[in-house]
Amino acid sequence: MKIITGIALLLCLCVSFELSAQYETDELPKAMNEGTLIGIGTSQIKDTYLSPFNYTGWGARILNERIKVIGAGNGRFSRQQIINVDLSSTKNPAENVNDFSAFVDYSLSYHYRLHITPNLKILSGLSAHLMGGFIYNTRNGNNPMSAKVDIDLGLSVIMLWRLKINKLPLTFRYQGELPFSGAFFSPEYGASYYEMFNVGNLSDIISFNSFHNKFAIKNYITVDIPVRGIMLRMGYLNSLYYTDINDIKTRVISNTFMIGWVKEFISLGGKRSKYKNRINSSYY
Repeated sequence: MKIITGIALLLCLCVSFELSAQYETDELPKAMNEGTLIGIGTSQIKDTYLSPFNYTGWGARILNERIKVIGAGNGRFSRQQIINVDLSSTKNPAENVNDFSAFVDYSLSYHYRLHITPNLKILSGLSAHLMGGFIYNTRNGNNPMSAKVDIDLGLSVIMLWRLKINKLPLTFRYQGELPFSGAFFSPEYGASYYEMFNVGNLSDIISFNSFHNKFAIKNYITVDIPVRGIMLRMGYLNSLYYTDINDIKTRVISNTFMIGWVKEFISLGGKRSKYKNRINSSYY
């Protein structure tokens, strides 16, 4: 009887341990996946407020991205935040005039996560985007700069695909963003910034935008590669931005090849969590 009782107690302890381990794993908070990348590539700019010509040259980009599963929908939703800085130097066809541009944009997206297979996820949802920047032309005297301020709502989709090549685990990602409605700043053609902000001629400088006067899309492809304990992220970002408003046409096109690193962490109240060595990823 004592032997049977001992065996029963041992079995109960084993079952209790298994249930406890399973519960602890399920209760692990999802880690934040953060990637920081820098890149360089080509840039094309045309802004008829400054010049009728197409300017081409190089561009540089810094991008920081964070993805985390949130509590809504029993872990079916995730939040993505992207801060992007884009700089470029371009020349006109005669190569005797420069356009310099600088843009900073922030996007906040919420995605519904659909697990197609254990190695394939599709995330789809809405994004809010805020962008500000300028294009500066070195030849113009009275109106040398064209300012850009833009806020919109858009559609966002992400596909995450994991596979192994020669036992090396890789994670591929495609992301597309397409704004469909918003508002942006644009002066009347020929109106100077002095007239707008010193004289007070502010009529029609804010316009509603949709597909009739703006088309913008971003295509983002990345691959994550583990290298000696560091997660390396390599990518390509294609960005198209077209507007046609107040007799001013703007076109900004960039193709950027990027490289950086990824880290995953759990932060609670600004402090690192005790689960530091047991990551439940929001990305992989």
